[in-house]
Amino acid sequence: MKTRITELFGIERPIIQGGMHYVGLAELASAVSNAGGLGIITALTQPTPEHLRQEIRRCREMTNKPFGVNLTFLPGIAPPDYPGYVEVIISEGIKAVETAGNNPVKWLPFLKEAGVKVIHKCTSVRHALKAEAIGCDAVSVDGFECGGHPGEDDTPNMILLPRAADELSIPFIASGGMADGRSLVAALSLGADGINMGTRFIATREAPVHENVKQGILSATELDTRIIMRPLRNTERVLINAGVERLIEKERRLGQSITFEDIAPEVAGVYPRVMREGDMDAGAWSCGMVVGLIHDVPTVQELLDRVMAEAEAIVRARLTGLLDASVAAARASVPA
Repeated sequence: MKTRITELFGIERPIIQGGMHYVGLAELASAVSNAGGLGIITALTQPTPEHLRQEIRRCREMTNKPFGVNLTFLPGIAPPDYPGYVEVIISEGIKAVETAGNNPVKWLPFLKEAGVKVIHKCTSVRHALKAEAIGCDAVSVDGFECGGHPGEDDTPNMILLPRAADELSIPFIASGGMADGRSLVAALSLGADGINMGTRFIATREAPVHENVKQGILSATELDTRIIMRPLRNTERVLINAGVERLIEKERRLGQSITFEDIAPEVAGVYPRVMREGDMDAGAWSCGMVVGLIHDVPTVQELLDRVMAEAEAIVRARLTGLLDASVAAARASVPA
């Protein structure tokens, strides 16, 4: 399948594995790339730029296909060593970068000069247009369904994607609620050039996370995610657990006076405890409503093969069949 996204990143299938903290490691990224998609290493999971360099090289030992790096720009008094991470991305010859968080405009000249294609995660059309204006090559349009940070507009993809298609000139992918061939066909029909899957990729054999996490996703439904940190305007969709329930109770009790320090025990340092140790009640970790559509733990190759086969069957059998039936009905209604 060819779309503007497959052409832009030199991949076979219009499926991208988004950046995920303590999930986007070489094992998963290489598996996605080997299966024809675009695997992504999450830079800030690596404690230093040199650790990122080692992870990139480890991934290259597992695949000779294109893969990228996610670099999330966070606010803060003591930000990560962004110049160091960017230098490693460029010097290691990475040609695809997924940026997220704050505006990446400061770093675009360095990346673009090195021939890096940049796709920026956006939760609104206005942010997507800004990304296009500053020179991003593509955007990921994240609907309210998505795991992680859906923004503050609460616009679901059935509205957000066609709005993006109406306004954007650059390619874009759909993120949030993407799990199977139905998702891919729906996203393409709404104007996207591909899909980003996050939560779905956690429930694969190659995902380097504790088995408790995979089983937690399998046992969850679309009703088991919660929105947190809205009073801080840092809204995040997470899987419900005891830690999240404690956090939500603090939000109820403290209201608009809540601070990050109040909820730090439920959000700071949680990911290694969950993803590596399997402590499912440690606190908040990003998970999309798409858990309601995840019922198995296949290999990445099996998953992508299935997505593409389902998509082709929908287009060839269901959609073409509906069109053929409409044409036949129209002809039958014409008087002889």
